[in-house]
Amino acid sequence: MSRQSLTAHPAALALAIALSLGAATVTPLSVAQAATSSPATAAPSKAPATPAWVQRSNEFAQILLKAQVQFSPESASFFGIPGYDDKVFDLGPNLEQRQTQALEEAIAQLNEKLQVERDPNVRQDLQIMINQAKESIDGIAISQRNLVTWIDVPGAVFGGVQGLLSDQVQAERRPFALTRLKNYLGLVPGSTPLTQLAKDRYAESVQRPNVVMPSKMEVEDALAKTDTYIAGIGKLFEKYKFTDAGPALAALKTQMTDYAQWTRTEVLPKARPDARLPAEVYAYSLRQKGIDISPEELIARAETQFMETRAAMRQLAPLVAKEKGLKNIKDPSDYVAVLKALKSKTIPNDKLESSYRTVIDQIDPIIRRERIVDVPQRPMVMRLGSEAESAAQPAPHFLPAPMIGNTGQQGQFVLPMTVKGADGKSLTYDDFNNESVRWTLSAHEGRPGHELQFTRMLEKGVSMARSMFAFNSVNVEGWALYAEAEMVPYEPLDGQLFALQFRLMRAARAILDPMLNLGLTDRARAGEILEQDVGLSPAMAKQELDRYMFNSPGQAGSYFYGYQRLMQLRMDTEVKMGRKFDRFAFNNFILDQGMLPPALLKQAVDEQFAR
Repeated sequence: MSRQSLTAHPAALALAIALSLGAATVTPLSVAQAATSSPATAAPSKAPATPAWVQRSNEFAQILLKAQVQFSPESASFFGIPGYDDKVFDLGPNLEQRQTQALEEAIAQLNEKLQVERDPNVRQDLQIMINQAKESIDGIAISQRNLVTWIDVPGAVFGGVQGLLSDQVQAERRPFALTRLKNYLGLVPGSTPLTQLAKDRYAESVQRPNVVMPSKMEVEDALAKTDTYIAGIGKLFEKYKFTDAGPALAALKTQMTDYAQWTRTEVLPKARPDARLPAEVYAYSLRQKGIDISPEELIARAETQFMETRAAMRQLAPLVAKEKGLKNIKDPSDYVAVLKALKSKTIPNDKLESSYRTVIDQIDPIIRRERIVDVPQRPMVMRLGSEAESAAQPAPHFLPAPMIGNTGQQGQFVLPMTVKGADGKSLTYDDFNNESVRWTLSAHEGRPGHELQFTRMLEKGVSMARSMFAFNSVNVEGWALYAEAEMVPYEPLDGQLFALQFRLMRAARAILDPMLNLGLTDRARAGEILEQDVGLSPAMAKQELDRYMFNSPGQAGSYFYGYQRLMQLRMDTEVKMGRKFDRFAFNNFILDQGMLPPALLKQAVDEQFAR
């Protein structure tokens, strides 16, 4: 789906599952290589009986689910809902009107249930779903008023196919991937090629008054990845031993190549040189991520955090330099120089997964010993990404397992490999492949961060309203950054320095993302800050800037803001409870609430936990 689109298509799904250190992309799903050190699936642990209120809430959730998945069946398939594996997203005529009507009907039905419901938990879930539907309607209208509908079709097709051709998906579901591909290509009777539908919607939307074209950077980036996506789809069908996919793959190459040429001649010459989104679109994007303050206030808060974190790094850097014997550094307080020295000792690609595993295997015992939070019994899965997957998601990220009908599939911490830029050249990262960074990155993407949060929801049986419809980046990324902070005292000094660097990067994101989108700075100056003050590689700085400017504007600030809100809630609770406060119980309670946005999470803590 278009990286600009605000409608309920694969792009919306991507916002919900691209839980990454780097960029959130429009490609909905990511998986390629099987993990070699841990199985992709494990025997499902015995789940507790589902509470009656959760069952009731899930029954009501079918109302909103039905209204949404008819337009985006890939999202239903991703979450494990049966019956949608062979279907593809709707891009037919009058799409926005049909979506809005379906959502309005769902809101009316949910409001009827709310009027008579007495259980406070179910009432809260009903309100979550009503609010989510209203937000979706707003997004559709805002998109229509402001944006031309241009779609990165090759990226969308790659994501849809990869969503089924995955070790996380049951073997009996994978054959539907070929039917899904044929539907994308218009090879199934009654279907129309997605490329033609995308051209039709573009032609319609470009006639609307006051709409803006996609940015030149966005279009060029998509074009550079077309061949990688085509090859990646072929490799997936080869990996899962499809013997009859040849004709469809041939049609795929023809159609995607033709679409790329159409994009070069029709879209790229008209693309806007300025990547800034219209103000209304950017404000909506922030709101969708869970950021409920103004961009100006977000910048101000993050600037303070940036300065404080940088000062802490200057204090810690000399200790790290001394411990590691870094003698060629003129000023030991120069944390960027210390980071570069540590990053120079890279881990070879063929040793990367096993090297991370040595740290991952130490984390669970620490969490248990220090009583940070309950730990799942099953081991965490970590693996390397394929070339196509790395193109779609160029930074470390977590890929959740299906939330419904899960038979033991686990989420995966995915580390990308080679990433190519718009010029086709490989980008060199030194940010993820050194020994010192393994601790904080594993804590964020793995445990006690994303992996533990999603595994707990699977094992505890959180309602669909709180696991699907309440999703917001502030909750999810806030917990992961909070989890990093919880682990810092138990990490080696060099690991602590990288934890602070990543915290510095999250503050920089909350400064630069809104500044770039408000026109308060430019890409060149933002890149200098990321490389010279944060200490990122040029490749990492590039994907960060792409993230702020077109991959997912507004999302980057959710890390800092979510972390700040959760820390504030923790301190407030400690003050109220005094010596009765229990960190272990608090952290477990937070996770048991699913993905509630900050205001509702605070309400739950105040009314249930703190009392």
